[in-house]
Amino acid sequence: MLAPRAVTTAAVVTALLASVPVQAADPTGPRSGFYVGGNAGYGFGNATATLGDPTGIASAGGTTVYGMLFGGVQAGYQQYLPSRLMLGVEADLSFANYMDLQQVVSYRATGTGTANEQLEYLGTLRGRLGYSMGSWTPFVTGGLAWASTRYSRTDSATGTEDAAPSQYRTGYALGGGVDYALRDRWTARAEYLYVNLGLTGYPFASAPARYDSRYDLNLFRIGLNYHFGGNDGETKESDAADRGPGSWEIHGQSTFIFQGYPPIRSPYQGTNSLPGVGQSRETWTTSAFLGVRLWQGGELYYNPELLQGYGLAGTVGAGGFPNGEAQKSNFPFPRYNTSRLFLRQEIGLGGEREKVEGEYGQLSGEKDVNRVTVQVGKYAVHDLFDTNDYAEDTRVDFMNWSIWAAGAFDYAADRLGVTYGVSAELNQAQWALRAGYFLMPTVSNGNLMDWNLFARGGYVSELELRFRPFDRPGALKAGAFLNTVFSGSYNDAVTLANSAGTTADNTIAQTRAGRIKYGYYFNLQQEITNDIGLFSRWSWNDGQNEIMAFTDIDASLSGGVSIKGTAWRRPDDKIGIGGALNMLSAAHSSFLAAGGLGPLVGDGQLPNYSAEKVLEAYYALQLVKGLVATADYQLIVSPAYNADRGPVNVFSGRLRASF
Repeated sequence: MLAPRAVTTAAVVTALLASVPVQAADPTGPRSGFYVGGNAGYGFGNATATLGDPTGIASAGGTTVYGMLFGGVQAGYQQYLPSRLMLGVEADLSFANYMDLQQVVSYRATGTGTANEQLEYLGTLRGRLGYSMGSWTPFVTGGLAWASTRYSRTDSATGTEDAAPSQYRTGYALGGGVDYALRDRWTARAEYLYVNLGLTGYPFASAPARYDSRYDLNLFRIGLNYHFGGNDGETKESDAADRGPGSWEIHGQSTFIFQGYPPIRSPYQGTNSLPGVGQSRETWTTSAFLGVRLWQGGELYYNPELLQGYGLAGTVGAGGFPNGEAQKSNFPFPRYNTSRLFLRQEIGLGGEREKVEGEYGQLSGEKDVNRVTVQVGKYAVHDLFDTNDYAEDTRVDFMNWSIWAAGAFDYAADRLGVTYGVSAELNQAQWALRAGYFLMPTVSNGNLMDWNLFARGGYVSELELRFRPFDRPGALKAGAFLNTVFSGSYNDAVTLANSAGTTADNTIAQTRAGRIKYGYYFNLQQEITNDIGLFSRWSWNDGQNEIMAFTDIDASLSGGVSIKGTAWRRPDDKIGIGGALNMLSAAHSSFLAAGGLGPLVGDGQLPNYSAEKVLEAYYALQLVKGLVATADYQLIVSPAYNADRGPVNVFSGRLRASF
């Protein structure tokens, strides 16, 4: 597990610390030397697999077709000779898409059980031979391929799963493609690889069964590489004059969080409880954000990410969960996700103009202050709604879910926090009005989105008022949301559970029907001095039906302070102190007391309900520009609203590299 993560991070973090150009220029031709980069694409092929089972009815061996989205990283060295020949060597790692079953490459069954093989990662080490044609370098490539896979067998009679440890298999890779020089240091690539992983197998220990398989894989991918070396003729950002169609920017980050807590008071625990013995877990994300100007006011954004790690207890145990990077999916190896892919159109209304800095999801430049912005595609509701300069990004500031977001705002999202939607915003100097429609999951805490448009979905609106008391900027955001979803009723589930003598978790599915959940939030931020800022949020939802996408909170009050380190001569350091009070509706707490489970909470019983109290404090230390280490402490009293358990002292370390 440590090897692929270390290779992935080493390659990408190196790129993150590099200087990045902000717009396109005339191609300048190829560059010799080392390079690193990332890629994404689609892989498909044929799986030949046999599950042999002497005690059952052996399945006939055969060939099936599989396919998956994937993403990965690469690093290499190339040398251009006077003859224009290019000689190079490259290593890469690729990871399957995060969606359920995307990593399954073969499946077989007998009369006594079923088995499958899952891809953890695929790597190659290849030589490259190309020929420079100015900005274009077509090439061929070939070499060694290897993969880490995991076999799993489920016994039909007992339901017992026999999961094998990671198995390594080898083969070869052949292919070709073309590199195109965008600027001195950047090249784009289109590439095809054929990968053959030869026959190998695994004998399961729990049954006299054996799984044998081989794979033919076709990879089509596009990528972007950053080249190290001299700066001959490199165009500086300040000299770049053309900011029209075709200009582009790329930003990236890699964030590692290690988090744990010592043993807590725990007279009992359930499915969604923080274990009483204490626990430590880690998460790692690596991502890029590419923005391209297509035409006047039109911009396209793409955000690929590699996600790896586990939240405490599998990301359950508290409404105000302590790690915002720990989404509701646990990945022992990195998994690829297209977290954002959207089109934005801005329409200037004339008048005063303002400069904006390039950052995640924003191209630098000038724009009209008075403007209309329309955005459509895949992105996070929180990219546009409920934002706050002092508490909104778990990679930078507060990590607790109920502090960096309005806890009772059950916004549309899959298990990784993103969705599909369309939004529009009217921006003026002193105020802004924005609204959007987004897809909700088909069921509570689900990954599949409900495409029954407008009959299902989440509607959000927000009014932002800007003000400057004592010439200090501040803002108040008032938002409202309405979700029309397929969800269960807490009261109906409890009634059924009492009559059937079972738990509400067993009956909630029987109550699911088309229902509405609604709520609101207020979000305040105010600068006090150049180095001190205050923030506060209040949020509420009706609390009658299942939480669909965020966390088990029906009312939440949070607030805190952010302090820059100028006073102790560390202006790029930051201290944050915040807290939250999270509450449930009567119907929701009764559901948990009857054995119900929510997305994050559920101890199997709740005899002693209490509001959940959260305190968080962090110190963010900038080591060098683009590299920040953070120490974070959180106290959670009555975790999951249960006064019988806890309190929980959570200690975290965070390291983030970015450009």
